[in-house]
Amino acid sequence: MATLRITQVKSVIDRPKSQKDTMKALGIKKMHQTVEREDTPVIRGMVNKVSHLVVVEE
Repeated sequence: MATLRITQVKSVIDRPKSQKDTMKALGIKKMHQTVEREDTPVIRGMVNKVSHLVVVEE
């Protein structure tokens, strides 16, 4: 399966708790951190929820 590289580019300060929890579930803890996740529908849904905070590379 393909992998996604997800990088946080905007802060989660003053964001709703659900968006903060989504970032934590993706494994991102701080700015400009990059994680690699499998390209599954669950991960895609999480990325769509916080798409304004992250940059995604395939």
